[in-house]
Amino acid sequence: MGTIVVFENVSLDLVTQDPTGDEGFSRTDWRAGLAPADRAAWDRLILQDALGAQALLLGRRSYEFFAARYPGRTGPLAERMNGLPKYVVSRTLADPGWHNSTVLHGDLPAAAARLKERTEGEIRVYASSRLVHTLIEHDLVDELRLAVFPLLMGAGTRLFDPAGSPKPLRLAGARTVGESLTHLVYRAQFPAGPVSA
Repeated sequence: MGTIVVFENVSLDLVTQDPTGDEGFSRTDWRAGLAPADRAAWDRLILQDALGAQALLLGRRSYEFFAARYPGRTGPLAERMNGLPKYVVSRTLADPGWHNSTVLHGDLPAAAARLKERTEGEIRVYASSRLVHTLIEHDLVDELRLAVFPLLMGAGTRLFDPAGSPKPLRLAGARTVGESLTHLVYRAQFPAGPVSA
């Protein structure tokens, strides 16, 4: 049985929207403010994370963002991203063009649960905030990995749905990445089953 692991780049106020500035939300590439050594450490963190994944689970917009960039790239990260099985959640996407991609239709929680059942290892979710909200609400996320950037955005889509219900987590790891980033790992504490009499 697989585990769903969410990896997100977040600001200190937990904004996840447009960290590269490509979407026009802030026009700020969060990485641009990093010292070269910190940027290199972040690059190593991303590669290490991708190498630990057995599959990708992405929302349609994030899928299209990655699919427009990675097929033409080279290097270890591009090779890993291009080679992994990719599952995209979409009601509208019919024919994904990125190698080794499958569209998941229908009920998202049920489709994600089936994917967990048939996948050995970690299913990675990158940059898919709406998808993450749904997965968290249905107790399908096993682990959260957050690369915390040293900036406050003040506005933008945040990682957690403000309308969501409380979800207990346990800190499983915390370390600095370079001199200015923090990498936090939290594991889900799923609700206990019914108490027997």
